[in-house]
Amino acid sequence: MLGACSLFSAGCTVGPNFAHPDLPNATRYTAEPLQSEERSQNPSAQHISIGQEVQQDWYTLFGSDAIAAIVKETLEHNRTLAASAATLEQARELAAAKAGTLYPQIQAAGGIGRQKYGEEFLGGLAKPFAFTYYAIGPSVSYTLDVSGGNSRRVEESRANAEVAQHDLEAAHLTVTGQAVLQSLAIASIRAQITTLEKLIEQDRDNLKLVQTAFENGSVARIDVLAATSEIVDDQTLLPPLRQELAKAHHALSVTLGRLPASGLPPDLSLDEITLPLELPVSLPSELAHRRPDILAAEAQLHAATSAVGVAESNLYPKIQLNATVALETLHPERLFDRTSGAWSLISGVTQPLFDGGTLRAEKRAAVDLMHASAANYQQTVLEAFAQVADMLETLDHDDEELDAQTQAEQGAQGRLDLTRESYAAGNSGVIQVLDAERSYQRARLGFVRATAQRYIDTVELFLALGGTNPAASATRVASVPRR
Repeated sequence: MLGACSLFSAGCTVGPNFAHPDLPNATRYTAEPLQSEERSQNPSAQHISIGQEVQQDWYTLFGSDAIAAIVKETLEHNRTLAASAATLEQARELAAAKAGTLYPQIQAAGGIGRQKYGEEFLGGLAKPFAFTYYAIGPSVSYTLDVSGGNSRRVEESRANAEVAQHDLEAAHLTVTGQAVLQSLAIASIRAQITTLEKLIEQDRDNLKLVQTAFENGSVARIDVLAATSEIVDDQTLLPPLRQELAKAHHALSVTLGRLPASGLPPDLSLDEITLPLELPVSLPSELAHRRPDILAAEAQLHAATSAVGVAESNLYPKIQLNATVALETLHPERLFDRTSGAWSLISGVTQPLFDGGTLRAEKRAAVDLMHASAANYQQTVLEAFAQVADMLETLDHDDEELDAQTQAEQGAQGRLDLTRESYAAGNSGVIQVLDAERSYQRARLGFVRATAQRYIDTVELFLALGGTNPAASATRVASVPRR
């Protein structure tokens, strides 16, 4: 009977059925073609390969075993990732618990009681007396899912579990990105500090040269003060960089699940990292299947759609079936006799008649939430496309900036060489040499910063694209240890 009722109720689920949102009809990320989409004669220029997929962990494209080791430790010890994994397990268990409500609920009960009926209750029968009774036996209850409300609740809980799954994937992408970005930031700051220290050493050599010239009477004291001021100016650039380096170290320690004082792996050097020149970029039509935040927004829309069915089902009748088989007796030694057997079968129907408009208001609120979730999904997609477009444009301009910085460094180096030759021949003064060295030093620092920025922006592009192929990513996410 219960099986037949279950079959009956499965065919009349109320509320809208979830349908996957339509994907944006886009064939490219940017309005205009990018320079990096075309092959360049420059062997160090990056090339964007539209329609290609990352066939391995995206961070391995940098060719650094040290980065791979840092990411591996991050995945094993990061606390945010562990919390997301536990949240996913909780959501799955809640979904499993909700699914159990679709089946009959069987309970075993036993009890001892003392009872006395009133005289009026028994009418003209014998005078009531107090008695003690003993009872034991199972009971079965089942709610017919006539309107499909329970099925919608299960569907909603499973959609929420899917949200947690994609949140874990997003956390996986975020923490791996943080590990790589922080490692690159450390390498970049290290390179800038090294360059500045060399510049300051050259400043000191220049000061000695000016002081010698001053003692020989070929320059004025103001030139000595100018050379001294240049040293001080460059030295003021070091403390902020060292502070940024300390912050990057502390941020990496948190990502790795370590205390800041517990030590870190050796700092990376940009020379140890290979910049990926071929950048696989998935098709725009595939982005919605790759980005965890888009997939999570879609799952939230699914949950909100199911919630509409739950709210609508509350407007329909509910049928409850209860069956009990028990052994009852006034004498405990006779509890298991055949004569102690008793049973009951009860059915009931409840139908809302008047609730002050509560149930219909709840349904309208659920519909509003569904519309809001649909808009949030669309907004998430738009922002994702914009992020990818931003990073593609940024990398395009990174190549331009690096070319400009390279030319500036080469020009400054050539000027410095000629000025030094002119000074050796007596055709230029010390001030001209100092000015040429100053231009070269600034150009060199700009080149280091532009080089490091290309690494960082390349990582940002991989993150904007959703990281590695989702199928491979799902396997790795599933292996995250629970805490």
